Amino acid sequence: MKKVVILQHRLLHYRLGLFEGLRSASAARGIDLHLVHGQPTKREEKKRDVGTLPWASVVVNRYVSIGGKDILWQPYPTEHRDAELVVVMQENRLVSNYPWLLLRGFHKKKLAYWGHGRNFQTTKPSGLRERWKQYMVDSVDWWFAYTDMTRDILIADGYPAERITVLDNAIDNERFEADLAAISDDRLREVRAELGIGDTSRVGLYCGSLYPDKRLDYLVAAADRIRESIPDFQVVIIGDGPSAAGIQAAAESRPWLHWRGVRKGVEKAAYYRLADVILNPGLVGLHVLDAFCAGLPMVTTSDARHSPEIAYLKDGENGLVVNGASDAYADAIVTLLGDSEAYQRIRANALAAARHYTLTNMIDHFVDGMERCLAMERKK
Repeated sequence: MKKVVILQHRLLHYRLGLFEGLRSASAARGIDLHLVHGQPTKREEKKRDVGTLPWASVVVNRYVSIGGKDILWQPYPTEHRDAELVVVMQENRLVSNYPWLLLRGFHKKKLAYWGHGRNFQTTKPSGLRERWKQYMVDSVDWWFAYTDMTRDILIADGYPAERITVLDNAIDNERFEADLAAISDDRLREVRAELGIGDTSRVGLYCGSLYPDKRLDYLVAAADRIRESIPDFQVVIIGDGPSAAGIQAAAESRPWLHWRGVRKGVEKAAYYRLADVILNPGLVGLHVLDAFCAGLPMVTTSDARHSPEIAYLKDGENGLVVNGASDAYADAIVTLLGDSEAYQRIRANALAAARHYTLTNMIDHFVDGMERCLAMERKK
């Protein structure tokens, strides 16, 4: 069997299903897959988002904080020196990547990047860090790209298309779909009663962390505008974070705005079943898949600092991407909710997208890419 090692500086809990599936699928195709991970930084520990896998190799990372940035060295276990392919994350701060990248001519291993191609949240897209990242794009034998958007960036940077695998980054849709199916009509009536929402009221839902890049002030302003056209429109916000105080303050003067804190599993699914539209004017990431699973239009803005998964959201097809101020955003939602034919078409397309962006497909794409990389000559 050919041996492949994937390096992760920390093991995120939502990636456990991916790595378990990858290990099984790889073994079925004659690939001996191993995972190496370390620990989160002090800043990252606050997120409490790490998981464990009994078969993973755990190393002790070393960190240095410079100018508010964590610089990381991740050791490489000696027992995995026989790997034929090593997959590393594309992050400038992972200084342990540079011996692999800069000394490729002195070892026989193939090297692959797994990443975005760019930092989509940077405030300096033309800054030194992004130019350095762009310079290093061509330093690997293979690329595992998050989305089609990443592939387009890499090709524009001159990286050969035949050495790129688009993963279609995903999470475990099946679990959330099961949670949605578990919500009975009686439970929905209970949730409406708890919130004081009428049976015919239209509901906009925000679900996610509360922080500035989510444009929550914009969301509240848009909701005020929607209420002018749809007087019984209700907004439910689930999540927590640094901007929670602002949402609490807005809710005090708006009895139709309901902040429910963090909700997970079937509790979270109940609010998705209640909703008519997903309000997300700020950063869009993997949570777009929750909207797809629920068959709900997500409405965002074109100028937010999105993650690569914004590529999944097609304006007018499975959601809306609005240009302009909060008034334009609100008007787009009012128009959509008033157009039954367009609304139902977008809902159907969202459900279809959920069947495409699945963890199973991501695993298949990843293993296909590993097979192709192992079979090809090293990149010169």
